[in-house]
Amino acid sequence: MQKRFALGAKQTIAVGFAIIILVGGILLMLPISNRSGESIPFLNALFTAASATCVTGLVVYDTWSQFSFFGQFVILILIQIGALGFMTIAILFSMVLRRRIGLKERTYLMEAVNSMQISGVVRLVQHILIGTFIFEGIGAAILAYSFYPVFGLKKGIWYGIFHSVSAFCNAGFDLMGTLEPYTSLVPFVSDPVVNITIMALIVIGGIGFIVWKDIMAHKGHFKQYNLHTKVVLASTAGLILVSAVVLFFLERNHAFSHLNFGDQILASFFQAVTPRTAGFNTVDNGALSEGGSLITMLLMFIGGGPGSTAGGIKVTTFVLLITSIIASSRRQEDITLFNRRIHEGQVRRAYSNTALYALLAFSGCMVLLAMQSFSLKEALFETLSALGTVGLSTGITRDLNSISRLAIILLMYSGRLGSLTLFMAVAEKRQRKPLRDPEEKIIIG
Repeated sequence: MQKRFALGAKQTIAVGFAIIILVGGILLMLPISNRSGESIPFLNALFTAASATCVTGLVVYDTWSQFSFFGQFVILILIQIGALGFMTIAILFSMVLRRRIGLKERTYLMEAVNSMQISGVVRLVQHILIGTFIFEGIGAAILAYSFYPVFGLKKGIWYGIFHSVSAFCNAGFDLMGTLEPYTSLVPFVSDPVVNITIMALIVIGGIGFIVWKDIMAHKGHFKQYNLHTKVVLASTAGLILVSAVVLFFLERNHAFSHLNFGDQILASFFQAVTPRTAGFNTVDNGALSEGGSLITMLLMFIGGGPGSTAGGIKVTTFVLLITSIIASSRRQEDITLFNRRIHEGQVRRAYSNTALYALLAFSGCMVLLAMQSFSLKEALFETLSALGTVGLSTGITRDLNSISRLAIILLMYSGRLGSLTLFMAVAEKRQRKPLRDPEEKIIIG
C-alpha cells in the first residue's frame, strides 16, 4: 500500500507547496494576523498566502494597512520558504539537528534546486542558504539606513529586512502602505540607494543558484564559466540594457513625464529589472503607454534564470528559442551557443515549456475576460504577472471576483512550479523501482 501511493520527486514538491499555501492561508485568516483583530475571508487569505509562497506579489489587500506585525511576519516566512523551496528549508533543519541526509532526500533536493547532478547537491544547498542570508542581510542593512530617516528606527529596521527579503526572493510585497496604500516604491522613485539596492537584490536572486556556484568556483573569470552560466549572465545583462533603453524612449513622455532626466534613466532601469518576476514598481503601471505595457509583458513572459527565485519561461529557454529560429533560417542543423552545440532534446524541451506556458496564459486570460469586463490589456497583463510570479498589476487585482481570484491562484502556483514541471508532476507515474545509487563513469585502459 505504501509503494502504491508513493509520490515522485516532482509530485512531492507540488504537494508540498500546496500544503504550505493552505497553512499560510489559515494563519493569515486568523484575527491575530489582521490589524482590525477580525478574521478575513478564507479566499482572500489563501490568495495572499499563494502570492507570498509563489513569490509573486499580487495583493487584494494593502499589506501594511491590512495585516498586523504577526501577519506581515507570516507573509515574510512564506516568501522565504517559497523562494528557497520547502525541501531546502527541510534540509536546513536536518543540518541543524545533524541528521543524515539520505539518497531520497538528495534526489528531491536535486529536483528542487534544478541541479544537473546529485553529487554535491547538499553542499550546493549549504552555499545557497549561506549566500541567501548574506545577500539579504547586506540588503537589509542598506535599506534600513535609507528608511530610518523616513520611518524611524524600529520601522526602518523592519522595513529594511522585509523589503530586502522580498526583493531578493523576487516577491514584490511591500509595506509602503504606511505612506499611501498600494503605492509600492513610487515614493522612492528618485532615491538611487533604494533603487539600486532593490535592483541588485532582484538580479542576484533571479540569476539562479547554479550560477552562483559557478561564479564562486571560477572567481569571476567569464571564459571559465560553464555554458549555462554564460547564457544566463549574457542574456540577463542584454535584456536589462535593451529594455531600459526602449522603455526610456517609450515612456519619457508618458509614465516618466513627471520625472527629471536622471530619474527617468533610473526609472527606466528599474522598470526593466522588476518585470523579471520581482513586482516592485516606482511608476504607475496603469500609466504605461501601449508600447511600454507590451515590453513589460514580454519581460514578464521571459522571466529570470532556472533554479532561481524567478518565474517565467526562463532566459535560457528564450535564448534557445531565438537561437533555434536563427539556425533554422540559416538552414543550420546544429544550434550552438558560445561555441558549444546544444542537444536536440533541450531544444524540444524549450519549445514544450513555452507552448505549455502560452497555453496556461491564454486559458487564464480567457477566464478573466469571460468572468469580468476587463480590457484585453488588463487581463493579459494580470495573467502574465501571475503566471510569471511577477506581481505587477494595472490595478485590477482588488476587483477580481471569486472565480477570477481562484484562476490567478492556480496561475501563480503553476508559475512557481514551472509549467513543464507541473505537467510532469501530474503525468508522473508511481515509482515502482527502488532508488538506486548514483551512476558515475571511470576511465578504462
